[in-house]
Amino acid sequence: MKAIPVRHWGRWVSGVVVVALLGTLVYSFSQGDVNWDTVGNFVFDDRILAGMGRTVLISVLSMIIGLVLGVLFAVMRLSKNPVTGAVAWLYIWFFRGTPVYVQLLLWFNLALIFPILNLGFYKDEMVDVMTPFMVALLGLGLNEGAYMAEIVRAGIQSVDEGQTEASHALGMPAGKTMRRVVLPQAMRVIVPPTGNEFINLLKTSSLVSAVQYNELLRAAQNIGSTSFAVMEMLLVASIWYLALTSVFSVGQYYVERYYARGSLRQLPRTPWQKIKANLPIGRPKGGVA
Repeated sequence: MKAIPVRHWGRWVSGVVVVALLGTLVYSFSQGDVNWDTVGNFVFDDRILAGMGRTVLISVLSMIIGLVLGVLFAVMRLSKNPVTGAVAWLYIWFFRGTPVYVQLLLWFNLALIFPILNLGFYKDEMVDVMTPFMVALLGLGLNEGAYMAEIVRAGIQSVDEGQTEASHALGMPAGKTMRRVVLPQAMRVIVPPTGNEFINLLKTSSLVSAVQYNELLRAAQNIGSTSFAVMEMLLVASIWYLALTSVFSVGQYYVERYYARGSLRQLPRTPWQKIKANLPIGRPKGGVA
């Protein structure tokens, strides 16, 4: 009996339609009033590169703050202490319930409520304390901490309670059990959404241009306003955002692969391993690699 594969005509039709739509989109941009030479000239402009560096800096620092706060408030929310649980819930409720843009503006205009910052050991005018960098760091970091708290909480709850009970039976205190037993196992669940959160944070960092922090988008807008190449500079910013998210997406893939070692018997091949397997170099003669 000879098996004849079924022809899937719908796949060919949908493929042709998608390619046609993509071709139409590319043709439309090629015919639009866009000076592509200007885009190429400003991609590696010093001001754009400096703004890109500030975008990466504020994103990484905000993510570190978010991770620390996320672990802290996740543990607080899971605590049997009703006070710490309520405080953690209020923190998460507020920062998840208000837009990041509003939070940035609140920090930026904090001097209207507290003209002087007086901590006892430190006193200064609030306008000097709340610099654009500090506003961006607090606005993004505190907001990210609320989302990371829910991600970490989900990861902790994914670990079987028997692990904690066994650790306590061996005499391990609660803090050590969390650090040495629960969190390492929870990382398999925590890492994938954390990577997505960082990529989202990288794009959300463009909002800090509203508080005068000279990151990638603001640098592009400043050049566009003086050179009258507004759309061209927005395309330059888009190119760099795509490049950054692509690089960090690759890093996320390898981090997820690392933490998947305990749950998979055999790790999936990396893209480079797949390419090497399809190359004729290194294959045994007369056989299949």
